[in-house]
Amino acid sequence: MRIAQVSPLWESVPPRLYGGTERVVSYLTEELVRQGHEVTLYASGDSQTSARLEAACPNALRLSTGLVNRDAPLILMQEHAMGADADQFDIIHSHLDFLSFPMSRRCPTPVLTTLHGRLDLPELGPIFREYADMQLVSISDAQRLPLPHANWQATVYHGLPDLYTFHPNTGSYLAYLGRICPEKRPDHAIEIAKRVGIPLRIAAKVDPVDREYFVTKIAPLMDHPLIEYLGEISDAEKGHFLGDAAAVLCTYDWPEPFGIVLIEALACGTPVFAYRRGSIPEIIEDGVTGFICDSLDEMVAKIDRLPLIKRQRCRESFQARFTAERMVKDYLAVYERMATVPARAHAFANGRSLRMVGPRPVAVSELTTAHGTA
Repeated sequence: MRIAQVSPLWESVPPRLYGGTERVVSYLTEELVRQGHEVTLYASGDSQTSARLEAACPNALRLSTGLVNRDAPLILMQEHAMGADADQFDIIHSHLDFLSFPMSRRCPTPVLTTLHGRLDLPELGPIFREYADMQLVSISDAQRLPLPHANWQATVYHGLPDLYTFHPNTGSYLAYLGRICPEKRPDHAIEIAKRVGIPLRIAAKVDPVDREYFVTKIAPLMDHPLIEYLGEISDAEKGHFLGDAAAVLCTYDWPEPFGIVLIEALACGTPVFAYRRGSIPEIIEDGVTGFICDSLDEMVAKIDRLPLIKRQRCRESFQARFTAERMVKDYLAVYERMATVPARAHAFANGRSLRMVGPRPVAVSELTTAHGTA
């Protein structure tokens, strides 16, 4: 198939350091190319890919200081991918969340959008009602719950290539990987480590919006002999960081849409302790690949049960459920189904949308395309 992957520009593909969405875009793109598909990646110019790269800006926006208006390359990229270049593709896969909806609606090629973020924010309701025709993929079933009537095509769990080797031996420390922000509750991870008397190593970035939280709430808690803060780490460093840990603490206190850290840990054979939030029960098998807890106290108590988790079982769960090959298989099933139907017909298949044509809204049944279908 001829496939376009449209990535956010905040990070390169793959990211040099932290970056969940762009990392998944990279894994998906590279596996599609490996399987023989013709893939064009719309991303920042510092991206590394075996696909054809269409660079929307020279460098990833988060680490770039040269751009004055960071929205401009994003708009231009969409104009190219879903406008001028659209007829080059059988399917266009957007990872821009709702930002690509206006162009997607008008694109002559079918556009699939994977939603990578939380969907329980009140201002999202009107957007998804307006764009009820957009064809969507969720990254967990839990992610869908705030928008049950959206035009869901599938749930596709993230998958990883074989980046991480299996670490069969239980390590000597707990690990926290990701971002320092209120909803991830790094303070809970620190408190757990102190209460159970096991060292905690924290590898996490601090976004500008979370700098004050880090300085005032988290940094003071790190002044303790059990706590070590490493800052951001690269993909090359993550394998040993996760694999050498006794367990990974995912103390997330928000409706986690997926949590790629969880499957990175499983790939290394490392158990996960996590709160019962969002997608967590879909990813972690309670008592088998980790423990799902309802409170900090429960997580502290269950650390003693860590020896019950077999690290080989964690690795097997990853191999069975969370590989890049499985992810691509799931996406191709959606791509192939969508590619057989003209984009306009796809968009209005359920008869739920009106589009302004002239002075009044025109119903689906009144619209025709060059293919002769609404």
